[in-house]
Amino acid sequence: MKRILLSLLTVVMAAFLLTGCGSQSGQNSSSSGGSYATITDAMGRTVTLPAKPQRIVVTSASFLEPLEAVGGADLVVGRPDSHTKMPDYARGLASVGKVYQIDTEKVMSCEPDLVIVNKGMNEKLIDTLESNGIKTVVLDMKSYDDVKNEVSILGQITGETDQADQLIAQMDEKIKEVRQKIPQDKHRVSIIHSTNQGLTVQLDSSIAGCVANMLGWENVASGSTPLEKNPDAAPYSIETLVSQNPEMIFITSMGKLSEIKKNMDETMASNPAWQSLEAVKNGRIYYLPQDMFLLSPGVHYPEAVELMAKCVYPDVFAK
Repeated sequence: MKRILLSLLTVVMAAFLLTGCGSQSGQNSSSSGGSYATITDAMGRTVTLPAKPQRIVVTSASFLEPLEAVGGADLVVGRPDSHTKMPDYARGLASVGKVYQIDTEKVMSCEPDLVIVNKGMNEKLIDTLESNGIKTVVLDMKSYDDVKNEVSILGQITGETDQADQLIAQMDEKIKEVRQKIPQDKHRVSIIHSTNQGLTVQLDSSIAGCVANMLGWENVASGSTPLEKNPDAAPYSIETLVSQNPEMIFITSMGKLSEIKKNMDETMASNPAWQSLEAVKNGRIYYLPQDMFLLSPGVHYPEAVELMAKCVYPDVFAK
């Protein structure tokens, strides 16, 4: 009798163990058939990541800080050369070339499983990378909505969606606080971009244009026909500027601020048409820093909004 009971117990235990193994095997099979994240990037592509990326290369230094904010600093293995927007954690990482001349071989040598591509600059890398089995996600970060979408996608990539949502909510709240501090006047503004080749007018789709709209101000160039090779700018015309007669003029430029001011002062002083402008008569010419208004401010968009508001209402922010 004891031998019979022992035999039955052995059979039951074996059946239990087999059932357990069979169940576990089924779970693994189901998991391996799924995906880690499905993303719609800035080009409208649906990108499916089979697993959390472990080695990421970015083609713009502006992606580095938001990646760190959503827990992705340890995942980045390569970045472009940059004199600005380089957080400390990224300084020792492998360089993949200049932003406008990303070296595909250097990218490949980093052995990434994901490359985050800057829209409008590095899309030509996509086919080569994808043909070598490397996933790509294209992100844009020009407007504030672009930046919020970027943060959300990076949160999906790192698996820290709650952190991403929290960061977006914090940015929204900071911008709301700036709006509430200033008078709700609808100023008419013009944004001029100065280069060695001359002047252009910045449209609503530019960073400065986006910030002006967020402050509730009217860009007098809104609706102008953009330049063929620059959808964020329109041709400059002093005659058009005089007819628009903005209350305030914001100036953006690459280079030393002292030289920019000197050149613009000479331009305004030498042309009576400039002197007829309300903004010039009232001394309401403001210069915007390039790291916030020509390069994407990224997660510092609230600071860009405050900076532009502070130009017009310095006393409000001195309190």
